[in-house]
Amino acid sequence: MIVKSWLRSWTTDPGLPLRQGRYRSRLRDEGAAAVLGIALAALFTTCFVTGLFSHLQQHPQSWFPIPRRPVGLYRVTQGVHVATGIASIPVLASKLWVVWPRFLSYPPVRHVADAVERVGLLPLVGGGVFMVFSGVANIAQWYPWRFSFTASHFWVAWLTMGALIAHVGAKWAVTWQALRSPSMLRGEEEEEKGVGRAAREPENLVDDAASTGLSRRGFLGTVAAASGVLTVTTVGQTLPVLRRLAVLAPRDPASGPQGYPVNRGAANAGVVERAVTQDYRLAVLGGRVPVSLTVDELMALPAHEAELPIACVEGWSFSATWRGVRLRDVLALAGAPPGRAVRVESLEPAGAYRTSTLDHRQAMDDLTLLATHLDGQRLAIDHGYPCRLIAPDRPGVLQTKWVSQVVVL
Repeated sequence: MIVKSWLRSWTTDPGLPLRQGRYRSRLRDEGAAAVLGIALAALFTTCFVTGLFSHLQQHPQSWFPIPRRPVGLYRVTQGVHVATGIASIPVLASKLWVVWPRFLSYPPVRHVADAVERVGLLPLVGGGVFMVFSGVANIAQWYPWRFSFTASHFWVAWLTMGALIAHVGAKWAVTWQALRSPSMLRGEEEEEKGVGRAAREPENLVDDAASTGLSRRGFLGTVAAASGVLTVTTVGQTLPVLRRLAVLAPRDPASGPQGYPVNRGAANAGVVERAVTQDYRLAVLGGRVPVSLTVDELMALPAHEAELPIACVEGWSFSATWRGVRLRDVLALAGAPPGRAVRVESLEPAGAYRTSTLDHRQAMDDLTLLATHLDGQRLAIDHGYPCRLIAPDRPGVLQTKWVSQVVVL
């Protein structure tokens, strides 16, 4: 009873800030909520689909063979994933601004369907905020938590999308009705009439959306413009034509060793001494003949070139010309059985991505190289000297650097 009395007083007392109706505005209507909801659903769905593809790339499943062509497919899907995630920030914030007074309605639950809907808002709002926040933090490589980003981002995405589907099912009729309302069909003329009505209810207009402020069309246009500006000022890390505008991009694709960025350098990986030692050998195990190659012996094998991209999960990417030995040629030296997957291991002593696995199609692809050169120059140590894996349509974290061992599985 005490809680009920407290809640009633906070939502009905005219002198308190959470009084029902205190934050009403002509911008907080079903039309604006419907448009923002549709935009957010489209952005979140695109993010989810492209993110699921990225997860399957990094955690291959037998039922989903990783495509090898086009070679830059992952570059496109991950770029879209990051761009739509960033673009959703103003849309999510605006959607919450429009609907948050409804969270304070009293009584909080009127019937069973209302209770189900409100419970569903917890994973929808909480999941949406978490996904956007954690995604932006990952782009900046800032991790103010101790749990796994990849695991939490993946599972919360499923939770959020499930809540989104349930919410769409519950609200589709209201959304359709709002989109078909006279104010949406007639545009500004009807909005101006709404201003007149709102002017007769001054007690309901105490927030920043007074009758002289933005129209609904102006409000939605501002949200769209904010999303566009955020996108343009970040995607330049991938699109050269927008590079000068990419003031918010966390990476400059033209800055770094040999003119290209890296996420993890040799010093951070703890491989500097092991990579430059004269005792280095590239071991090939699991075939009929164990193979151990020095750097000179590796360089003496027939070399091939491939134009392939490096695409990072944070959204930045670059394309370059790589030269090295085809992985299938090295496997042939070891007499590797056909149709077998391959594990590539790094000199890096520890780390979540010190190894990566290629299925037999990827391993035998004529563009899959143990690269020794980048754009005609010997690999810099931060790019993987003495050799690194480079293969078509793979996340950058799986393009293993400082390769020490190839194991036929």
